[in-house]
Amino acid sequence: MITDRSYSVEPWAVRETALDLGVLAQSESVFALSNGHVGWRGNLDEGEPHGLPGSYLNGVHEVHPLPYAEAGYGYPESGQTVINVTNGKILRLLVDDEPFDLRYGRLLSHERVLDLRRGVLERTCEWTSPAGSTVRVRSTRLVSLTQRAVAAVAYEVEAVGCRSRVVIQSELVANESLPEPNGDPRAAMALQSPLEQEDHFASGSRLRLVHRTRRSGLRVAVAADHAVSGPERTTTRSESGSDVARLTVTSVLEPGQTLRVEKLVAHGWSGARSLPAMADQVDAALAAAAHDGWPGLLAEQRSCLDDFWARADVEVDGDEEVQQAVRFALFHVLQAGSRAEQRAIPAKGLTGSGYDGHAFWDTEMFVLPVLTHTAPAAVAEALRWRYNTLDEARERAAQLGLGGAAFPWRTIAGPEGSAYWPAGTAAFHVNAGIADAVIRYVEATGDTAFEREAGVELLVETARLWRSLGHHDAHGVFHIDGVTGPDEYSAVADDNTYTNLMARQNLLAAAEATERHPREAARLGVDEEESAAWRDAAEAMHIPYNHELRVHEQHAGFTRYQRWDFTGTRPDQYPLLLHFPYFDLYRKQVVKQADLVLAMYTCGDFFAKGYDDEGADGAEQVARNFAYYEPLTVRDSSLSACCQAVIAAQTGHLDLAYAYTTEAALMDLQDLEHNTRDGLHIASLAGTWMALVAGFGGMRRDGERLRFAPRLPERLGRLAFNVEFRGRRLRVDIGADKATYALLAGPPLTLRHHGEPLTVSTDEPAVRAVPPVCRRPAPEQPLHRAPSGG
Repeated sequence: MITDRSYSVEPWAVRETALDLGVLAQSESVFALSNGHVGWRGNLDEGEPHGLPGSYLNGVHEVHPLPYAEAGYGYPESGQTVINVTNGKILRLLVDDEPFDLRYGRLLSHERVLDLRRGVLERTCEWTSPAGSTVRVRSTRLVSLTQRAVAAVAYEVEAVGCRSRVVIQSELVANESLPEPNGDPRAAMALQSPLEQEDHFASGSRLRLVHRTRRSGLRVAVAADHAVSGPERTTTRSESGSDVARLTVTSVLEPGQTLRVEKLVAHGWSGARSLPAMADQVDAALAAAAHDGWPGLLAEQRSCLDDFWARADVEVDGDEEVQQAVRFALFHVLQAGSRAEQRAIPAKGLTGSGYDGHAFWDTEMFVLPVLTHTAPAAVAEALRWRYNTLDEARERAAQLGLGGAAFPWRTIAGPEGSAYWPAGTAAFHVNAGIADAVIRYVEATGDTAFEREAGVELLVETARLWRSLGHHDAHGVFHIDGVTGPDEYSAVADDNTYTNLMARQNLLAAAEATERHPREAARLGVDEEESAAWRDAAEAMHIPYNHELRVHEQHAGFTRYQRWDFTGTRPDQYPLLLHFPYFDLYRKQVVKQADLVLAMYTCGDFFAKGYDDEGADGAEQVARNFAYYEPLTVRDSSLSACCQAVIAAQTGHLDLAYAYTTEAALMDLQDLEHNTRDGLHIASLAGTWMALVAGFGGMRRDGERLRFAPRLPERLGRLAFNVEFRGRRLRVDIGADKATYALLAGPPLTLRHHGEPLTVSTDEPAVRAVPPVCRRPAPEQPLHRAPSGG
C-alpha cells in the first residue's frame, strides 16, 4: 500500500519525485499509458527493476481449463486470461560496460511526471555507476490516442562530468518472466511463455516479431523503427531471434554530449489474418507514424487532449487533491475506452493484469456514463462489442434453459469466464446494465442509426431473458428468483430490488424500441403479444418492501437476516471475502458494495414517488433506505464509495458524500484497496466523476432532458463541469449559493434545476439560487469501515 505521499499534488500532473522500489508496481499502474487498444504499464525504460511487466493488446488472451472439485451441467469450461504481449518499451543502457540499474551505484535524482494535458510520461534521472561514471537520462513516452497501433519513446543519455562510453539496446521482447501470483483471487493467473514464435526480422533500424498464442490461436505482431542522433562515430547494429529483436546503438560521449534514440512501436493482432498480412499491417502503421515523426505524434496527442479537456474537464475549488484526482481519473477513463473500437473495456483497463484482464458490468454502469457525456463515440464502440458477442450470449442463455441472451459476468472474448456461479452466472443484472447503457447513450446522443443497427437487438434479447427468467405468481405479481445483485455478499436471492427495477426498465425500453423500429422488430420476430408480455411483466414487477421498518429490502427477506457481527470483526479482516466463508456472508445482513443504494441512483424515478402507507414522500423514503443500509455496507468493493457519495449528497449528508468522493478519487493514488499493483480501478476512477457530477451536481437523466439539483459541501467553494448532450455542450458552474448554466455550443436546451424548468442558449446563461440543505442525523457507519476520505 502507498502509505506515504508518493505523488505531489498538482492540477494537471501526477509527479513522483523519488523512486520507491517498495511501491514500484503501484506506480507502474498509475503511470500506465493506453489508448484502449495498446496498453503499456509504467515500467522503467530499462525494463528492470520492475514490479509487474506489462504490455497489452485489447482482446489478446489465452484460454485455460477452469478447475472444479465437482463437475456440474452449465459450468463454464474455459477461462480467459490477458497475456503480456511483446514488450516494445525496453531501452537498456550500459555506461562504461556497467548496466544502468537503479538498484546499484548511486541514484542522485529520479523524477517521473504523467502530464495529463499532453498525454505523455516524462522521466529524468541522474545516476552514478559503481565505477563513478555519471549520466543524466531523459525519456518521454506516449501511447497515441490518434494512431491506434502506435506507441513511442524518446530516450536521451547525457554524459555528466567525464567521458563515457554508452550503449543503448532497444528491444522487442516476448515471453518476459512474470512474478508469481500473490495469492489474492482478484489478481491475474500468470501464464508462462504463452507466445509461440512465428517470425522475426531485423534490418537497419527496423525490428519485428510475430508470435501466436498457444491455445487461443491469436497472432500478435509488433514492429519498431528508430531515429538515432549522437556524436560522430555513433554506430548501430540490429539482430533478431525467436523472442528478442534488438537494435544496439554505441557511442562515446564527452561531458555535455547526448545520445538520443526515438523509437516508434506498432502493434497488431488478429485471430484470422495471415502472418504476411500481420507483418505488413504493423509495417504500414510504422510508416504512418514515421510520416510526421516524433514531433508529429506529440502534436497530435496534445491536440486530441485539448479537445477532450474542452469537453470533459471538471474544476474543483477547495480541494487540490480531489482536483488532481478527478483529472487523473478522466484521463485514465479516456485511455481505457478511447480506441477500444468494438473491444471490451476491462475493469483494469490496459494498466495491469488484475481480474485476469476481464470486463465486468463495471463498463456499462460506471465507465460508459462518463464517456456518454464526455466522449460519446467511444460508447457506441463499446456497445457494439457487446452486440458482436450476442451469439455467445444467446448460446449461454440456451445452455441455462433461458430465452434471449445471457451476457457473461466476466469475459474478454464473449464467453463466460467465471467459475464461481453464485457470483457469476447468477448475476444476470449485467444484462440490464447493458440495456441501461443503450438507453442512456441513445437518449443522450439521439443516435437513431446506432439504435436501429445494434441497440434494438440488444434491448430485445436482454428483455427476452428477463421474461424467461422470471414468472408471474398466482396473484399476477412478477418475480425474478435465484439471482445475485451487485452486492456479492448476497447471492442466489429472490427479487433483488436493483435487478428487478433495472429489468423493469429494460422490458419497457425494449417494448418502446420495437414500436419505434417495426422493421427491426419484425426481423427479430417480435410481435405484439411478446411486446405486451414485456410490458405486463414490467408493470407487475415485485419490489420487496418491509412495512414494519419502512424500508425497501435489498432482496426478499433480507431485513430478517441476522446482522453481521461487526464488533467481533477486526480491522485486518477486511475485505471479508478473504477471511470468512461465503456461506456465512450470504446469510447475514452485510453488504459488500452499494446495491439498493445504487438502485436509488439508477432508478431514482421509482423511489421519487414514495412507497409508504403513511404517505411519506420520495425524499423521505430515499433517506430512510440510505440510513438503513449505511451501517451494513463495508465497501469491500471499489465500486461502492462513489454510489454512496451520490445518495449521501441527495439526502443532504454532504460531508459524508465528500468523504466518499475523496475515497473514490484516491482509490489508486493512495492504493486504498491494496491491489493497485495489479492495475487501476477504472470504474472507481469513473466513479469520481459520478460522485461530483451526479452527487454534488445532482445530475440525472430525464428521457431527452437533464435535471440538476446542485449542492456543495462546505469544503468545496466551487464545482464546474461540462456535459455533452443531444448535440450540445452545457457548462454547469456551482457555487455555495448559486448555479450557472451556460450553453457553449448547440441549439437552446431545456433542463430542470431543483425541479424548476429553465431554458439556456448560447446567448443567455441561466443563474439560479441553490436552496439550503435539509439536514438529517448522520447515518451510522460499520465499525472500522468509515470512509477513507474527507
